[in-house]
Amino acid sequence: MPAGTLYRGREGMWSWVAHRVTGVLIFFFLFVHVLDTALVRVSPEAYDDVVATYKTPVVALLEYGLVAAILFHALNGLRVIAVDFWSKGPRYQKQMLWGAVGVWIVLMVGALYPVLGHAVRDVFGS
Repeated sequence: MPAGTLYRGREGMWSWVAHRVTGVLIFFFLFVHVLDTALVRVSPEAYDDVVATYKTPVVALLEYGLVAAILFHALNGLRVIAVDFWSKGPRYQKQMLWGAVGVWIVLMVGALYPVLGHAVRDVFGS
């Protein structure tokens, strides 16, 4: 194989992978959400038990991950729309990706502030 023909993956490939992974994670959450909500019709007591298991620090961390996945998926989806429907989109797709990642980081840091504040209040009781 000639040197330089192996595709090593650049920003476009990794954004494609991240978009697919976040889409699958969001779908999985929605599937579980529909199932646990449907459980209320079968057995309200079982539903209460399942919902009680969601009130743990691990699930709180997973919820933060869900917010991160939805936010990235949405921002990257807007970037994909711009690439597809804007005549100059393909030329600026890399810059738009880094812009979307920058906005995502700022919003996720902002979303972490109340989570950490709540955790500190729980641990220290103030």
